[in-house]
Amino acid sequence: MKILLTGATGYIAQRLLPVLLQEGHQVICCVRDANRFNATQFPTANLSVVEVDFLAEKTLQNIPDDIDLAYYLIHSMSAQNGKFEEMEATCAINFKKRVQETKAEQVIYLSGIVNDEELSKHLSSRKNVEEILSDASFALTTLKAGIIVGSGSASFEIIRDLVEKLPVMIAPQWLKTKCQPIAIRNVVEFLKGVIHRKETYNQSFDIGGPDILNYKEMLLRFAKIRGLKRRIGIVPVMTPKISSYWLYFVTSTSFALAQNLVNSMKIEVICSPNNLDKTLGIQLIGYDDAIRLAFDKIEQNQVLSSWKDAQTSNLLHKGLTQYMEVPVNGCYVEVRRLSIENEEQVLKNIWKIGGKQGWYYGNWLWEIRGFLDQLAGGVGMRRGRKSDTEIAAGEALDFWRVLIASKEQKRLLLYAEMKLPGEAWLEFKIVKDELVQTATFRPLGLLGRLYWYSVFPFHGFIFGGMIRNIIKYSP
Repeated sequence: MKILLTGATGYIAQRLLPVLLQEGHQVICCVRDANRFNATQFPTANLSVVEVDFLAEKTLQNIPDDIDLAYYLIHSMSAQNGKFEEMEATCAINFKKRVQETKAEQVIYLSGIVNDEELSKHLSSRKNVEEILSDASFALTTLKAGIIVGSGSASFEIIRDLVEKLPVMIAPQWLKTKCQPIAIRNVVEFLKGVIHRKETYNQSFDIGGPDILNYKEMLLRFAKIRGLKRRIGIVPVMTPKISSYWLYFVTSTSFALAQNLVNSMKIEVICSPNNLDKTLGIQLIGYDDAIRLAFDKIEQNQVLSSWKDAQTSNLLHKGLTQYMEVPVNGCYVEVRRLSIENEEQVLKNIWKIGGKQGWYYGNWLWEIRGFLDQLAGGVGMRRGRKSDTEIAAGEALDFWRVLIASKEQKRLLLYAEMKLPGEAWLEFKIVKDELVQTATFRPLGLLGRLYWYSVFPFHGFIFGGMIRNIIKYSP
């Protein structure tokens, strides 16, 4: 079967894609920027990639006409401009118009559970998208999920941040809100299971796990599984804005996403009864087991996708390509070179940089810089990295975005996503018997130039120490 997969660089699609390929389907992945999609991890002729921006209608002509089925996995809840509802509606309209021109019989849409008259903007937008897609020539199957629990999922990582960082929490009232979390494995099983099941055509199904919990119970049960003692006090005076800042500074979420999450968390998301799990033969996984399965993947360094890789920024919307050519004119450039003896080990060290490994020198200074960035509304150092040992273009790396990660070229190129009066690149490249480390900064006006000269004294020991330790480090 020929399947169109939208949102192919997103968290859900990255989990669904290998399953579809294993089933023998031919999958066409829609991505805004092909440089963000690591096709090398799927060595099969059944995978193809097309560049499509669903906000730009003309690009949808790249979608082939002979598709049999399409997945709609697009959302814009973390959009920085606050207009995600308009963006989601435009994407849905453009998608519907193009897919109706193809041979697609069915569209499968993953939405959010809607069972409250007073909806958040996020859930209201998801409902609106469903209404747009339902008025079409193709059959629509809508699956509605609440909290999704899995390694790398937004919900899992936010809960993990709160539990592991805060022994005592003073939390808002919405921690009493009930929800029905579902394991990512079950989500993928449902998405796969409804393929060409005619009894699901033009139907909507809530999908959730067997447990109904409030957010406080979820945090405490997570802590128990991790062997941590935690205390949670709930206060009635924490406004939605204060709650959003609380999430923003404690967890790795952006402020825009934190606001939307807080608004959604005030509303119960419990499944309306249905028998879809029995119809499809799906064994629902409990919350505790979902947490354990997630940590199994983390401990084995097998996290397939992370929501953080899609978080922020204008860079992702403009495309990586235009940033991959590091500028020279009008830039401040600092180049350091050191001879190396063990090329293989140095390359491994470069590929481990950031996240848990840190930056090889002055990690506390990097943390301070990240905190200052967070105060300015930036991403800070909270995102870490998806894998401890492997990295690919498009992934988040602390407050950097990976532009190029090529072991064949022995080159790693990063672009800064921190708040800066200009643009910054950091490159590591092995040339013959040398490691070449290059920091490039293109200032924006006088403020940018003042910024460069203010941080330049620190570069001597931070960047100098970093390149020396990358060469010397041996685990």
